[in-house]
Amino acid sequence: MYSTILALHSLVRWFVLASLLFAIFRAFNGWLSKRSFSSVDNAVRHWTATIAHIQLIFGFLLYFISPIVNYFLHNFSDAIHLREIRFFGMEHSLMMTTAIVVITIGSVRAKRKQTDHEKYKTMALWFSAGLLIILSSVPWAFSPLISRPYFRPF
Repeated sequence: MYSTILALHSLVRWFVLASLLFAIFRAFNGWLSKRSFSSVDNAVRHWTATIAHIQLIFGFLLYFISPIVNYFLHNFSDAIHLREIRFFGMEHSLMMTTAIVVITIGSVRAKRKQTDHEKYKTMALWFSAGLLIILSSVPWAFSPLISRPYFRPF
């Protein structure tokens, strides 16, 4: 079960990144070109937040069954000094949860704005902030600190 959820979590991250990039592109484009906020834009806003929530669910599942996190929680005083254990036990989970909260707030606030200009602006700024948090906390394959493969096999 652990390896399946880990593979799904690894796969869904690409959907999160792609949907965020697409939503941010549409938001900035609509904001700067003063377009009307269409039903497609609203669907992009909604589905971007939904995909991020699905990823968060996989992340929470992993947090509770991961041997790395289990070690972190049961050996905190030693584990806090081990970079990889600390990253997955605390840093990654905290930052990703924060990113999803930021994306959710942005989605809800954009939905409630009255003007199209405000909807695009809100979506662009909040989703961009969420993306920056995510990019800073993904264990990229090229990272010298913590690295994981781009895709995990099922």
